[in-house]
Amino acid sequence: MEKILAIFKKEFKSYFVSPIAYVFITVYLVISSFLFFQTFFLNNQANMRGYFEFLPWIFLFFVPAITMRSWAEERKVKTLELLLTWPVSDFEVVVGKFLAAFGFLAAGIVLSMTIPITILIIGKPDLGPIVGGYIGALLMGGAYLAIGMWISSYTENQIIAFILGVVATFVFFIIGSPFIVVFAPNAVAPLLTYLGLGTHFESIERGVIDSRDIIYYCSIVGFFLFLNIQSLASRKWE
Repeated sequence: MEKILAIFKKEFKSYFVSPIAYVFITVYLVISSFLFFQTFFLNNQANMRGYFEFLPWIFLFFVPAITMRSWAEERKVKTLELLLTWPVSDFEVVVGKFLAAFGFLAAGIVLSMTIPITILIIGKPDLGPIVGGYIGALLMGGAYLAIGMWISSYTENQIIAFILGVVATFVFFIIGSPFIVVFAPNAVAPLLTYLGLGTHFESIERGVIDSRDIIYYCSIVGFFLFLNIQSLASRKWE
């Protein structure tokens, strides 16, 4: 646990060494707030449904931007080989890096709390869907991060890691949508619905915290972190 914590601290601090982190968080907050308040006053409803409807699509681009450097940069500057010789396991390195990326994303999500505070000042919203939406955002963001980190472990080009990360998360998000499921065979449709990242987020977004949705997101995170560990193991053999 101490080694994971040490890697977490190192990686988390590295996000804030350059101004890119501050630009990233600022752009994320500006875009998400703009898209939300653009329709908030038109709908004249004290809720954040519009915000959480946009959020998965915003994450499609912002989360791969976080993960594209996690392994690609290590491979490019040839520090991955050095990292793999340290007295730490692949599991500890992967989990430490993931927790650092998750902490950075969580920081951006927490800073957006100014939106529900504003709504509480001007109206009387139902706090259930708002709390559920933020929990769903953290769970979905964690799944996006795990997928993006796995993609990044196979290339030293950050742009390629970003593009492939966007494509991979988009596929997992849209695979359970009605537009896709309606064309699938009846035997496969329930599976596609269950695998879709967006399907489970919609449930939590409504304020319904179902253990099946939480297990699903944790399983996605665990599965892709496992694949990440395997990619590092294969790198050692090379």
